[in-house]
Amino acid sequence: MGGNSILEPFARRNEPGATLDREAVENTEAKVGALLQILVADDHDLMRRGLRSLLEAQPGWQVCGEAHTGTEAVQMAEQLKPHIAILDIAMPEMNGLDAAKQIRQTSTKTEILVLSMHYSDQLIRDIVDAGVRGYIIKSDSDRDLIVAVRALANHKPFFTPHATELMLNSVRDPHAAIESSGSIRERLTPREREIVQLIAQGRNSKDVAELLGISVKTAETHRANIMRKLQVHTVSELVRYALRNKIIEA
Repeated sequence: MGGNSILEPFARRNEPGATLDREAVENTEAKVGALLQILVADDHDLMRRGLRSLLEAQPGWQVCGEAHTGTEAVQMAEQLKPHIAILDIAMPEMNGLDAAKQIRQTSTKTEILVLSMHYSDQLIRDIVDAGVRGYIIKSDSDRDLIVAVRALANHKPFFTPHATELMLNSVRDPHAAIESSGSIRERLTPREREIVQLIAQGRNSKDVAELLGISVKTAETHRANIMRKLQVHTVSELVRYALRNKIIEA
C-alpha cells in the first residue's frame, strides 16, 4: 500500500516518531510540487492558530485554508480539495458532523479528522456512520493531533482509546449497538439538524430562512416538524436536546 500514502515520501510510515526524509521530499516536490494540504475549520481564532502552529511545524505540511463555520469548511474543501480536513464538531451555521458528510460527497479523497470538547458515545457512532476515520478530543491535541494526521495521511484511521473501545464493543455486541444507536439522528433529516443547530444558537425563523436560502414559512414548517418529531414544546427543550446530542457544545 506504500504508493497510496499521502505522506509518502514525507515521512516513513508506521514509525510514530518518524522524521521527514528531506531528500525524498525535495525529489517529490521537484516532480509534482507536493505538500500535505490541510484545511482547518474551527470558529475560535485561538484554536485555529494553535492548530496551524502545530501542523506547520511539521516539514512538508501546509494549512491551505481556514474556515470559521461548517458551511465555509464545505465550500473550501470543495474548492481546495485538501488531503486532510480538520473539523471542530460545534461550529456556527453547520456542525462538524454534517459538514463532514457533505465533504465526503464533494471531495471524496479528503480524509477527515473531527475534534470535540467532550466524549459522547452517540457522537462517536455518528462519526463512524458518516465515514469519518479520525476523532480526537481537543484537550489531547498536543499529544494526538500529529499522530492522527499522519495516520489519516497514510489512509489509516485514528480514534481515541475510548472511541476504539466503543467500536470494539459494538462489534462484540452488535445488538446493543443497534439499540443504543436508535437515536433522533435517524429521524431528523440533515436539513432539520442544521435548523436545530441554528435555533439552539439563538436564531429566529427569519435568520434561519436567510442563512439557508429558504422562505420564512418553510423555516417555520421545519421548526414545527422538528418539535413534533422530538416531542419538545419550547426552544429551551430544543437547546437541551442539541447539547445532549452534541449538535452544539456548551
